[in-house]
Amino acid sequence: METIELLREIEKLSPSEKLLIIEKTVHSLRLNELNSLSVAAEVLRDEYKTNRELIIFSSLDIEDFYEPR
Repeated sequence: METIELLREIEKLSPSEKLLIIEKTVHSLRLNELNSLSVAAEVLRDEYKTNRELIIFSSLDIEDFYEPR
């Protein structure tokens, strides 16, 4: 089904049915985003374990941070 056809069919739905479509679509988009982030994290995991340059500033994590005012 083409996008334009899909939009025409959506126009025929009740407001509650349209809302359901919106909710399901947003949920699907969020899942896709989470999956993409998980894949990216997995790809970079080994790089962060072996490349010291990527974690050089993590040694500062234990220091207190004071924002200048």
